[in-house]
Amino acid sequence: MQKHIGLVLGSMAIVVGLSAAANAQTYHRYHNIEAREARQERRIDQGIRTGQLTQLEAKRLEVQHSRLDYLDDRLRASGGRLTYAERERLERDLNRSSSAIYRERHDRDRYYRP
Repeated sequence: MQKHIGLVLGSMAIVVGLSAAANAQTYHRYHNIEAREARQERRIDQGIRTGQLTQLEAKRLEVQHSRLDYLDDRLRASGGRLTYAERERLERDLNRSSSAIYRERHDRDRYYRP
């Protein structure tokens, strides 16, 4: 009898541990996407402050960033969790946005400072 109770308790501990690991992984992925969005917003702001972005470039990047925020909110509206395909799409779009920020900040277009 005690062997069965020990086996059941051991099995329950494994299930609880796996569940906690899955929740931590989901949080990490969500936090990772949120952190990337925040970093990209800071990069846009820094480009504006330093004059690396023209007004038109900054506006274009901010519109792209707001579309990504909207997409993220819309995908999470159905329960707060992203499917694998949704997460991959969001990651791909974030990669494209990051590349666009880099390109615009490192081209030769600058604000004219008197």
